[in-house]
Amino acid sequence: MAQASGSVRDIKIFRYDPHLGGSGDFQSYVLEIPDESTTTILDVLLRLLREQDPTLAFRYACRVNMCGSCGLVINGKERLACKTNVSDFPPGRDITLRPLNHFPVIKDLVVDLEPFFRKYEETLSFYEPREEFTEPLQIRPDSKERRDIGREATECIACGCCVSSCTMVHYHEDYAGPAALNRVFTLLADSRDGLFAERLERALASCYHCRTEFNCTEVCPKGISSTRAIKYIQRLALTHFKDKPRPEQPKAVPDTPPVASTDRRTFLRQVGVGLLGAASIMVVGGVAATTAVSPSLVKTSRLWVPVAPLSQIPVGDIATLMMRYDLKNGLYTQEVATPVLVSRTGSQITCFNASCTHLGCIVKWDSQWERFRCACHGGVFDRDGRVLAGPPPRPLDRYRFKVDSDLLLVEVG
Repeated sequence: MAQASGSVRDIKIFRYDPHLGGSGDFQSYVLEIPDESTTTILDVLLRLLREQDPTLAFRYACRVNMCGSCGLVINGKERLACKTNVSDFPPGRDITLRPLNHFPVIKDLVVDLEPFFRKYEETLSFYEPREEFTEPLQIRPDSKERRDIGREATECIACGCCVSSCTMVHYHEDYAGPAALNRVFTLLADSRDGLFAERLERALASCYHCRTEFNCTEVCPKGISSTRAIKYIQRLALTHFKDKPRPEQPKAVPDTPPVASTDRRTFLRQVGVGLLGAASIMVVGGVAATTAVSPSLVKTSRLWVPVAPLSQIPVGDIATLMMRYDLKNGLYTQEVATPVLVSRTGSQITCFNASCTHLGCIVKWDSQWERFRCACHGGVFDRDGRVLAGPPPRPLDRYRFKVDSDLLLVEVG
């Protein structure tokens, strides 16, 4: 359906003041929103801060899904406030905002991320070259090593959403967490790195805290599967410890605390690729067998998603419509709500992806100037989606579409 001219939403926000103490509570606000499809949760917070409550505390920086500062639990799910539109939620539903789980709350929606970055340090998340090179050592894009690492795994923005979603973080204080283990994976798979054994020693115990729930994979705003990374580390351990006797003392790393052994890790190192160990690694999560050949767990199928009745799409204008569908990716299903820009001129219809081709910001149609605009970086596109100004490298992406019994459908996947 076409976006309504305006709406009113009830916003419930967790409030905590360290000076008052206590456990905190939710406070309700009412906000009128002119256009939900182009209003993000971060826009809502900024308006509430300026118009209703200047004491509200929250974090933000880039506003374009790059820095990870605005990670929150929005209606029970970890998301970035700058990437989540109000229209992602059914009309009229209350919107509840609370801080990330498993982190100490500093004030309102602001949490202390010290435990997050401490785990990064404990797992040796820095790159250490195995030898000095006079020239840059390259990894070819088509190499097996590059395919193993994948494109998404290196794009973590350290927002903490995956850690907040992980139930095992609550039960295991020494668990490194999905983000740190994903970083470890990218370094272990990099042949240029010189701390393979030490890094694997640090990470392996944490890998067995994972219960393959895929929560981290589902909530990651960058599409990273930390579950895949964890299973990859376990597979590396099988081959690395295959024929090696258990050392009397693990190799020490200067200025870093020792990591306690666990029974399961000891078992793995002693047995190596015994049938039981190999079978358990392959079975858990069902992803280990595919981690070395594809950056995603399972290739998703393409879907035809209904958008709106054609009779309700105005002729001669460009409408911002919302499409909602369930996307199955591997073993989990994710609910997707995303805007699509539909241009209808007579019998000609064009469906544009509303994501800017520069950094994925939401593009809006400016009817006064008859241009698509990306407010974040100054990108400007003409009515056909061609770049007129700004940094976008290519025209707006288009969806395939079809009309079935007056219903407009677009192909996604």
